[in-house]
Amino acid sequence: MKKTSPASKNLTATVSQISLAQREKRNRHRGCVLWFTGLSASGKSTIANELEAALFARGCQTFVLDGDRVRHGLCSDLDFSEKSRHENIRRVGEVAKLFSDAGFICLAAFISPYRADRNLVRAMAGENFVEVFVNAPLSVCELRDPKGLYAKARAHQIKNFTGVSAPYEPPLNPEIEIRTDKLTVAEAVQKSIRHLQKMKFIKAR
Repeated sequence: MKKTSPASKNLTATVSQISLAQREKRNRHRGCVLWFTGLSASGKSTIANELEAALFARGCQTFVLDGDRVRHGLCSDLDFSEKSRHENIRRVGEVAKLFSDAGFICLAAFISPYRADRNLVRAMAGENFVEVFVNAPLSVCELRDPKGLYAKARAHQIKNFTGVSAPYEPPLNPEIEIRTDKLTVAEAVQKSIRHLQKMKFIKAR
């Protein structure tokens, strides 16, 4: 999936008077996009929110984007068709990049089932993109089913449900893989923090 171009040719990019380097110097950490992908109920939003709390406690500028949040506003006009899923991720990727450009650590938790869409976001964010594969077997996710979505999908009450009636393409080379059927949330958070330190997005204490 290619990055879209503006519909109008009468546009000029705005250049901020404050550089990313200045923002990162004040923040004492680098801006980046942590992209959590995985099946519904794999633990994406849970880990993203707990990681945000841990990073915020360290003084980091952070923000979490997730499916429920953006579909109540930014993407409220989109359904769950393949076309709308592509557009949903494109919009979120642009917003996540803006947060990263502002020096934030943006934690984006989305099923984002298609590799092409995730690769598009990677291209947007460049070297500041970190793909986090929240990996849990479908059977485990169905047992958790906190919102009852799998049960509805199995009963044909929800169409195009990832893992049941719509495909999920797992990452081939994620920067971080978290097996939530084997790791606790706390362990997942610490694994993520270690990677951010290793890649020098944040400083080791």
